[in-house]
Amino acid sequence: MKRRSTTLADKTLRTCKNGHNYLKSSDCPICPVCESEREIESDFLSKIGAPARRALERNNITSLQRLSEYDEPDILKLHGVGPSTIPKLKAALEEAGLSFKSTK
Repeated sequence: MKRRSTTLADKTLRTCKNGHNYLKSSDCPICPVCESEREIESDFLSKIGAPARRALERNNITSLQRLSEYDEPDILKLHGVGPSTIPKLKAALEEAGLSFKSTK
């Protein structure tokens, strides 16, 4: 399947609550300026992509201890988390002496 390229005509000009103007082609409401200025709560979250980080934060998973309460399939079900995120999360858990909850 061939992907359609995004053109300037496909993008809409938006203004965030902080007054930043930006162009977006998706329904994602995140302002790229605000996102780049935002401080990340946990070190392990800084090692993964923004969509995965936001997915974990939306689900209140902001510590490795909290992450260890989930199994891999549960984390992969979160919108924004893909297969490439799991090895990074596993490494962070192992470094802290933790692991994902075992699947049954």
